[in-house]
Amino acid sequence: MADERVWVIATGNPGKRCEIEAILSHCDVSVRGLSPDESVAFPDEGTDYRENAIEKARAVAAQLGVIGVADDSGIEVDALDGAPGPLSARYGGEGLDDRGRVDKLLAALAGTEGDARGAKFVCHAALVTPEGETVVAYGECRGVILAAPRGRGGFGYDPVFQPEGFDRSMAEVDTATKHQISHRGRAFRDLEARVRAELGAAV
Repeated sequence: MADERVWVIATGNPGKRCEIEAILSHCDVSVRGLSPDESVAFPDEGTDYRENAIEKARAVAAQLGVIGVADDSGIEVDALDGAPGPLSARYGGEGLDDRGRVDKLLAALAGTEGDARGAKFVCHAALVTPEGETVVAYGECRGVILAAPRGRGGFGYDPVFQPEGFDRSMAEVDTATKHQISHRGRAFRDLEARVRAELGAAV
């Protein structure tokens, strides 16, 4: 098995990479993103969070010979029957940035009030070794979609998502709180525990 003390994050999203590094910063492992000289051919993403996460981590593990970690996450809105879901990062097409996707989501919810604005962030996190050993974990965070963006922190849909029990958006809570309550924080803490239990890795 490759050195279990070095995990390489399979993502080109700097916001996601920074979050994963911070969430796992207390672990006795070295967690890093892809370096500029590391080129990985990632498979096309499908509509299954779990498989998307595994395939991204597997690509890093197989092509670079290191332990790959990845997640696939999204926001599921009750009034939209769980959409945009696994398509969250591509919602509205490749031409939109984070703000464009947020605006599209708010437009889709125009006239929707109360419980119908309920939503949850979900995350599947995966670790794959070069030998093919695979560990997967899950996390979610429930809340509601706000009427307009609030806050400057985070990324993606954070400015319009208010977690249960809070009167602030995910973009307004402090970083430590976000990592504690977020779908990604919960998934990667569970992943860490599962890796220790299932692989005996020194984390």
